[in-house]
Amino acid sequence: MATETITKSAVEREKRAVLAAPVAEPLSPATKALIAGLLVFALVAPFVLYPIYLIKVLCFALFACAFNLLIGYVGLLSFGHAMFFGGASYFTGHIVKVWGWSTELSILAGTLAAGLMGLVAGSIAIRRQGIYFAMVTLALAQMFYFFCLQAPFTGGEDGIQAIPRRPLFGIIDLRNDVNLYYVVLAIFLFGFLVVYRAIHSPFGQVLKSIRENEPRAVSLGYKTDQYKLLAFTLSATLAGLAGATKAIAFQIASLTDVAWQMSGEVVLMTLVGGIGTVFGPVVGAAVIVTMQNYLAGFGEWVLVIQGAIFVVVVLLFRRGIVGEAMAYAERRRRREEEKKAGD
Repeated sequence: MATETITKSAVEREKRAVLAAPVAEPLSPATKALIAGLLVFALVAPFVLYPIYLIKVLCFALFACAFNLLIGYVGLLSFGHAMFFGGASYFTGHIVKVWGWSTELSILAGTLAAGLMGLVAGSIAIRRQGIYFAMVTLALAQMFYFFCLQAPFTGGEDGIQAIPRRPLFGIIDLRNDVNLYYVVLAIFLFGFLVVYRAIHSPFGQVLKSIRENEPRAVSLGYKTDQYKLLAFTLSATLAGLAGATKAIAFQIASLTDVAWQMSGEVVLMTLVGGIGTVFGPVVGAAVIVTMQNYLAGFGEWVLVIQGAIFVVVVLLFRRGIVGEAMAYAERRRRREEEKKAGD
């Protein structure tokens, strides 16, 4: 009886330690300055760069952040996230163009639809682990792809075209690309802050413990399947927000948005930027979209060039661009501390 009491006490202490672990280190002055600089750049960017290019970067950056929440902090590799991105795109485009809903309600409805799809798909997929989880998500995504190909309201191979950009809240004219950019920027910042808050919270600490050692998390009394399902649903919802925003911005929802290549693309964005880092998916999305835009003139050689760049990135930046930068900064900080201690 005494042994059982001691064991329960030990489990409770460890459980409290997981929840009480520091969720985020204080930002250094250099990091704060960098964030402030990025915000200033984001505000002036549409007057320097092409707004549509920036909008595409922001949409895919939000998509990659949503995906990174799942793979980087839960350890679940999904090959079917295009289902939520493209599904929200189709749903939003249809209800704006056919049902005549307002822009804000259409984006909200598309986002909620993606969340519901994530809840259903996650309930099926989280019963498996590792490669089996990835294959289940891929199978579900392919089923949804063929549904979009055959369903009458999706437009088949033509997709839903000429989606209207109705004024946001009846006030903001989205036909102006600069206005549209700032709206998309606000949506991206909202989604980014949701992800940031999720990973730097007790909920995020539990997700990290599941990623590191799920049996141990189970032994502490956590219902890991519920946490994984919640993370999967949240990731799908944010991916849907990115897809719904893209449908309005580019006025089209097509099979490209739900194809398996799109799922592979978001994996590459996360890998290039850095899995499990906050800003990695944003950097990865910017790199991939920039390559797609500025290498398009090479025609068939673009895939060869992209492949060579990916090989170089994987060999030189194994943690991703942001991951390697963080590792370098950490090594430099330790050397300075050791030097001060030696003095």
